[in-house]
Amino acid sequence: MAAERSAVSAAGSPPFAPLPAGGRGGAALRAVPLGAAGAWSEAAVEHFLRAGRLAARDGAEIRWWHAANSRRQAREAARSAVHMVEADVLLRGGRGGDGDPVMAHPPETDSDITLQEWLQEMVGTDKGIKLDFKSLDAVRPSLELLQLVKPCLERPVWLNADILPGPNGISAVVDAKGFLDTVTSFFPDVTLSLGWTTGWHPEQHNDGYSWTMVKEMAQICSALSQPVTFPVRAALVRQSVSELCWLIDQSDQYSLTVWTGKQDVYSVEDLLFIRENFDKSRVYYDISEPQNSEFKKAIGIEC
Repeated sequence: MAAERSAVSAAGSPPFAPLPAGGRGGAALRAVPLGAAGAWSEAAVEHFLRAGRLAARDGAEIRWWHAANSRRQAREAARSAVHMVEADVLLRGGRGGDGDPVMAHPPETDSDITLQEWLQEMVGTDKGIKLDFKSLDAVRPSLELLQLVKPCLERPVWLNADILPGPNGISAVVDAKGFLDTVTSFFPDVTLSLGWTTGWHPEQHNDGYSWTMVKEMAQICSALSQPVTFPVRAALVRQSVSELCWLIDQSDQYSLTVWTGKQDVYSVEDLLFIRENFDKSRVYYDISEPQNSEFKKAIGIEC
Protein backbone atom coordinates (compact mmCIF):
# COMPACT_ATOMS: atom_id res chain seq x y z
CA MET A 1 0.00 0.00 0.00
CA ALA A 2 1.18 3.52 -0.81
CA ALA A 3 0.57 4.72 2.71
CA GLU A 4 2.24 1.71 4.32
CA ARG A 5 5.47 1.64 2.37
CA SER A 6 7.39 4.88 2.11
CA ALA A 7 9.96 5.31 -0.61
CA VAL A 8 13.47 4.80 0.72
CA SER A 9 16.37 7.06 -0.04
CA ALA A 10 19.83 5.89 -0.91
CA ALA A 11 20.82 6.44 2.71
CA GLY A 12 18.14 3.99 3.81
CA SER A 13 15.78 6.48 5.47
CA PRO A 14 12.47 7.87 4.19
CA PRO A 15 12.77 11.00 2.02
CA PHE A 16 11.27 14.02 3.71
CA ALA A 17 9.12 16.69 2.11
CA PRO A 18 9.74 20.16 3.59
CA LEU A 19 6.77 22.26 4.60
CA PRO A 20 7.36 25.93 3.82
CA ALA A 21 7.83 28.29 6.75
CA GLY A 22 5.19 30.91 7.33
CA GLY A 23 1.76 30.42 5.78
CA ARG A 24 -1.35 30.77 7.87
CA GLY A 25 -0.50 31.02 11.54
CA GLY A 26 3.24 31.22 10.78
CA ALA A 27 3.70 27.46 10.79
CA ALA A 28 7.32 26.53 11.36
CA LEU A 29 9.28 24.49 8.85
CA ARG A 30 8.79 20.78 9.47
CA ALA A 31 9.40 17.54 7.61
CA VAL A 32 6.74 15.04 6.63
CA PRO A 33 7.73 11.52 5.53
CA LEU A 34 6.26 10.47 2.20
CA GLY A 35 3.04 8.54 2.81
CA ALA A 36 2.80 9.60 6.47
CA ALA A 37 -0.55 10.35 8.08
CA GLY A 38 -1.71 13.76 6.91
CA ALA A 39 0.90 14.03 4.14
CA TRP A 40 -0.25 14.92 0.65
CA SER A 41 1.30 11.64 -0.45
CA GLU A 42 -0.85 9.54 1.88
CA ALA A 43 -3.12 7.25 -0.15
CA ALA A 44 -6.68 8.54 -0.11
CA VAL A 45 -8.04 5.19 1.06
CA GLU A 46 -5.61 5.20 3.98
CA HIS A 47 -6.39 8.79 4.96
CA PHE A 48 -10.16 8.39 4.99
CA LEU A 49 -10.01 4.93 6.60
CA ARG A 50 -7.85 6.40 9.38
CA ALA A 51 -10.35 9.24 9.74
CA GLY A 52 -13.19 6.75 10.22
CA ARG A 53 -14.93 7.78 7.01
CA LEU A 54 -14.57 4.44 5.21
CA ALA A 55 -15.74 0.99 6.28
CA ALA A 56 -13.00 -0.83 4.37
CA ARG A 57 -9.80 -0.26 2.44
CA ASP A 58 -11.75 0.11 -0.79
CA GLY A 59 -11.34 2.91 -3.34
CA ALA A 60 -14.94 2.48 -4.48
CA GLU A 61 -16.13 3.81 -1.12
CA ILE A 62 -14.61 7.22 -1.79
CA ARG A 63 -17.23 9.68 -3.03
CA TRP A 64 -16.33 12.40 -5.51
CA TRP A 65 -17.60 15.81 -6.48
CA HIS A 66 -16.56 16.33 -10.09
CA ALA A 67 -15.97 19.67 -11.83
CA ALA A 68 -16.61 22.05 -8.91
CA ASN A 69 -15.77 24.92 -11.23
CA SER A 70 -18.19 27.61 -10.05
CA ARG A 71 -18.72 29.43 -6.78
CA ARG A 72 -22.02 27.60 -6.23
CA GLN A 73 -20.52 24.19 -7.03
CA ALA A 74 -17.54 24.81 -4.76
CA ARG A 75 -19.77 25.80 -1.84
CA GLU A 76 -22.10 22.84 -2.35
CA ALA A 77 -19.12 20.48 -2.58
CA ALA A 78 -17.60 21.92 0.59
CA ARG A 79 -20.83 21.27 2.52
CA SER A 80 -21.47 17.83 1.05
CA ALA A 81 -20.52 14.39 2.35
CA VAL A 82 -18.03 13.64 -0.43
CA HIS A 83 -14.43 12.71 0.29
CA MET A 84 -12.70 14.26 -2.74
CA VAL A 85 -13.47 17.44 -4.69
CA GLU A 86 -12.16 17.76 -8.25
CA ALA A 87 -11.92 20.99 -10.24
CA ASP A 88 -10.17 22.32 -13.34
CA VAL A 89 -7.65 25.16 -13.38
CA LEU A 90 -6.60 27.50 -16.16
CA LEU A 91 -5.43 31.08 -16.45
CA ARG A 92 -8.20 33.62 -16.98
CA GLY A 93 -8.31 34.14 -20.72
CA GLY A 94 -7.46 30.51 -21.53
CA ARG A 95 -4.27 29.06 -22.98
CA GLY A 96 -1.69 31.83 -23.13
CA GLY A 97 -3.78 34.01 -20.85
CA ASP A 98 -2.09 36.20 -18.28
CA GLY A 99 -4.89 36.48 -15.74
CA ASP A 100 -5.40 34.85 -12.36
CA PRO A 101 -5.81 31.08 -12.09
CA VAL A 102 -9.54 30.37 -12.25
CA MET A 103 -11.71 27.28 -12.07
CA ALA A 104 -12.86 26.42 -15.58
CA HIS A 105 -12.77 23.64 -18.17
CA PRO A 106 -12.11 24.39 -21.84
CA PRO A 107 -13.73 25.71 -23.97
CA GLU A 108 -14.59 28.06 -21.05
CA THR A 109 -11.87 30.63 -20.36
CA ASP A 110 -13.29 32.38 -17.30
CA SER A 111 -15.16 31.61 -14.09
CA ASP A 112 -16.94 33.32 -11.22
CA ILE A 113 -14.39 31.86 -8.79
CA THR A 114 -10.61 32.12 -8.73
CA LEU A 115 -8.36 29.35 -7.48
CA GLN A 116 -7.49 31.48 -4.44
CA GLU A 117 -11.18 31.77 -3.53
CA TRP A 118 -11.76 28.08 -4.26
CA LEU A 119 -8.96 27.04 -1.93
CA GLN A 120 -10.42 29.20 0.83
CA GLU A 121 -13.70 27.33 0.43
CA MET A 122 -11.89 23.99 0.87
CA VAL A 123 -9.49 24.86 3.68
CA GLY A 124 -12.10 24.62 6.42
CA THR A 125 -13.46 21.26 5.25
CA ASP A 126 -12.38 17.64 5.59
CA LYS A 127 -12.20 17.12 1.81
CA GLY A 128 -9.28 15.97 -0.23
CA ILE A 129 -8.76 17.95 -3.42
CA LYS A 130 -7.76 17.21 -6.99
CA LEU A 131 -6.71 20.07 -9.26
CA ASP A 132 -6.73 19.32 -12.98
CA PHE A 133 -4.41 21.55 -15.01
CA LYS A 134 -5.31 22.20 -18.63
CA SER A 135 -2.15 24.12 -19.54
CA LEU A 136 1.37 24.43 -18.23
CA ASP A 137 1.19 28.21 -17.86
CA ALA A 138 -1.40 27.84 -15.08
CA VAL A 139 0.74 25.51 -12.96
CA ARG A 140 3.33 27.77 -11.30
CA PRO A 141 0.96 30.60 -10.27
CA SER A 142 -1.47 27.98 -8.96
CA LEU A 143 1.18 26.22 -6.89
CA GLU A 144 2.23 29.54 -5.38
CA LEU A 145 -1.34 29.95 -4.10
CA LEU A 146 -1.53 26.33 -2.96
CA GLN A 147 1.70 26.77 -1.03
CA LEU A 148 0.08 29.45 1.12
CA VAL A 149 -2.61 27.08 2.42
CA LYS A 150 -0.52 23.93 2.68
CA PRO A 151 -0.27 24.04 6.50
CA CYS A 152 -4.08 23.90 6.61
CA LEU A 153 -4.43 20.93 4.24
CA GLU A 154 -3.38 17.77 6.06
CA ARG A 155 -5.30 15.52 3.69
CA PRO A 156 -4.93 14.09 0.18
CA VAL A 157 -3.97 16.63 -2.48
CA TRP A 158 -3.71 15.44 -6.08
CA LEU A 159 -2.35 17.44 -9.02
CA ASN A 160 -3.46 16.24 -12.43
CA ALA A 161 -2.38 16.78 -16.02
CA ASP A 162 -2.73 14.80 -19.24
CA ILE A 163 0.89 14.47 -20.26
CA LEU A 164 0.72 11.87 -23.07
CA PRO A 165 -1.51 11.23 -26.08
CA GLY A 166 -3.80 8.26 -25.49
CA PRO A 167 -6.52 6.36 -27.37
CA ASN A 168 -8.18 8.69 -29.91
CA GLY A 169 -6.54 11.63 -28.14
CA ILE A 170 -6.53 14.84 -30.15
CA SER A 171 -6.29 17.47 -27.41
CA ALA A 172 -2.93 19.07 -26.70
CA VAL A 173 -0.99 17.46 -23.87
CA VAL A 174 0.60 19.33 -20.98
CA ASP A 175 4.38 19.15 -21.33
CA ALA A 176 5.42 16.28 -19.07
CA LYS A 177 8.86 17.55 -18.09
CA GLY A 178 7.65 21.08 -17.48
CA PHE A 179 4.74 19.90 -15.35
CA LEU A 180 6.72 17.43 -13.26
CA ASP A 181 9.72 19.70 -12.76
CA THR A 182 7.47 22.53 -11.58
CA VAL A 183 5.28 20.42 -9.32
CA THR A 184 8.09 18.49 -7.66
CA SER A 185 10.09 21.68 -7.06
CA PHE A 186 7.18 23.03 -5.02
CA PHE A 187 5.73 19.85 -3.53
CA PRO A 188 7.87 16.70 -3.56
CA ASP A 189 5.23 15.05 -1.34
CA VAL A 190 2.12 15.66 -3.47
CA THR A 191 0.19 12.84 -5.15
CA LEU A 192 0.51 13.08 -8.92
CA SER A 193 -2.36 12.24 -11.25
CA LEU A 194 -0.85 11.66 -14.68
CA GLY A 195 -3.05 10.81 -17.62
CA TRP A 196 -3.45 10.56 -21.36
CA THR A 197 -5.56 12.67 -23.70
CA THR A 198 -8.33 10.41 -24.97
CA GLY A 199 -11.40 10.35 -27.16
CA TRP A 200 -14.39 8.07 -27.49
CA HIS A 201 -16.47 7.61 -30.61
CA PRO A 202 -19.98 6.08 -30.65
CA GLU A 203 -20.87 3.36 -33.12
CA GLN A 204 -17.31 2.30 -33.74
CA HIS A 205 -14.67 0.20 -32.04
CA ASN A 206 -12.54 2.22 -29.62
CA ASP A 207 -9.05 0.93 -28.94
CA GLY A 208 -7.82 0.96 -25.36
CA TYR A 209 -4.51 1.96 -23.79
CA SER A 210 -1.75 0.29 -25.78
CA TRP A 211 1.48 -1.25 -24.54
CA THR A 212 3.36 1.67 -26.09
CA MET A 213 1.24 4.14 -24.12
CA VAL A 214 1.61 2.45 -20.74
CA LYS A 215 5.32 1.76 -21.16
CA GLU A 216 5.97 5.38 -22.04
CA MET A 217 4.07 6.43 -18.92
CA ALA A 218 5.99 3.92 -16.80
CA GLN A 219 9.28 5.31 -18.11
CA ILE A 220 8.29 8.88 -17.18
CA CYS A 221 7.17 7.81 -13.69
CA SER A 222 10.17 5.60 -12.94
CA ALA A 223 12.17 8.55 -11.61
CA LEU A 224 9.39 9.80 -9.29
CA SER A 225 9.37 9.09 -5.56
CA GLN A 226 5.81 10.13 -4.75
CA PRO A 227 2.56 8.22 -5.42
CA VAL A 228 0.98 8.38 -8.86
CA THR A 229 -2.62 7.70 -9.82
CA PHE A 230 -3.42 7.17 -13.48
CA PRO A 231 -6.79 8.56 -14.62
CA VAL A 232 -8.30 6.10 -17.11
CA ARG A 233 -11.48 6.40 -19.13
CA ALA A 234 -14.07 3.83 -18.07
CA ALA A 235 -15.15 3.02 -21.63
CA LEU A 236 -11.53 2.16 -22.57
CA VAL A 237 -10.37 0.10 -19.58
CA ARG A 238 -11.94 -3.28 -20.33
CA GLN A 239 -9.91 -3.63 -23.53
CA SER A 240 -6.74 -2.54 -21.69
CA VAL A 241 -6.74 -4.70 -18.56
CA SER A 242 -3.45 -6.48 -19.25
CA GLU A 243 -1.65 -3.23 -20.02
CA LEU A 244 -3.03 -1.35 -17.01
CA CYS A 245 -2.44 -4.26 -14.61
CA TRP A 246 1.18 -4.28 -15.75
CA LEU A 247 1.44 -0.52 -15.26
CA ILE A 248 0.24 -0.36 -11.66
CA ASP A 249 2.28 -3.46 -10.81
CA GLN A 250 5.41 -1.40 -11.48
CA SER A 251 5.07 0.25 -8.04
CA ASP A 252 2.94 -0.23 -4.95
CA GLN A 253 2.52 3.56 -5.00
CA TYR A 254 0.54 3.44 -8.26
CA SER A 255 -3.24 3.40 -8.56
CA LEU A 256 -6.00 4.00 -11.13
CA THR A 257 -8.76 6.61 -11.10
CA VAL A 258 -11.63 5.60 -13.37
CA TRP A 259 -13.45 8.56 -14.96
CA THR A 260 -16.13 8.97 -17.61
CA GLY A 261 -16.88 11.28 -20.51
CA LYS A 262 -20.34 12.84 -20.66
CA GLN A 263 -21.32 11.02 -23.85
CA ASP A 264 -19.50 7.73 -23.20
CA VAL A 265 -21.45 4.49 -23.37
CA TYR A 266 -20.36 1.90 -20.84
CA SER A 267 -22.13 -0.50 -18.50
CA VAL A 268 -22.11 -1.37 -14.83
CA GLU A 269 -20.75 -4.73 -15.98
CA ASP A 270 -17.72 -2.90 -17.37
CA LEU A 271 -17.15 -1.35 -13.94
CA LEU A 272 -17.59 -4.70 -12.20
CA PHE A 273 -15.06 -6.19 -14.62
CA ILE A 274 -12.56 -3.52 -13.56
CA ARG A 275 -13.25 -4.25 -9.91
CA GLU A 276 -12.69 -7.98 -10.40
CA ASN A 277 -9.33 -7.50 -12.11
CA PHE A 278 -7.60 -4.94 -9.88
CA ASP A 279 -6.80 -4.51 -6.18
CA LYS A 280 -9.85 -2.76 -4.66
CA SER A 281 -7.65 -0.48 -2.58
CA ARG A 282 -5.88 0.84 -5.66
CA VAL A 283 -8.80 1.86 -7.89
CA TYR A 284 -10.90 5.02 -7.42
CA TYR A 285 -14.15 5.71 -9.29
CA ASP A 286 -14.96 9.30 -10.24
CA ILE A 287 -17.93 8.36 -12.42
CA SER A 288 -21.23 9.95 -13.37
CA GLU A 289 -24.83 9.00 -12.72
CA PRO A 290 -26.72 6.76 -13.13
CA GLN A 291 -23.79 4.32 -13.40
CA ASN A 292 -22.27 5.48 -10.13
CA SER A 293 -25.35 4.63 -8.04
CA GLU A 294 -25.95 1.38 -9.96
CA PHE A 295 -22.34 0.31 -9.49
CA LYS A 296 -22.33 1.12 -5.77
CA LYS A 297 -25.60 -0.80 -5.33
CA ALA A 298 -24.18 -3.82 -7.17
CA ILE A 299 -21.18 -4.01 -4.84
CA GLY A 300 -23.10 -3.22 -1.66
CA ILE A 301 -21.85 0.32 -0.99
CA GLU A 302 -24.22 3.11 0.01
CA CYS A 303 -24.00 6.27 -2.07
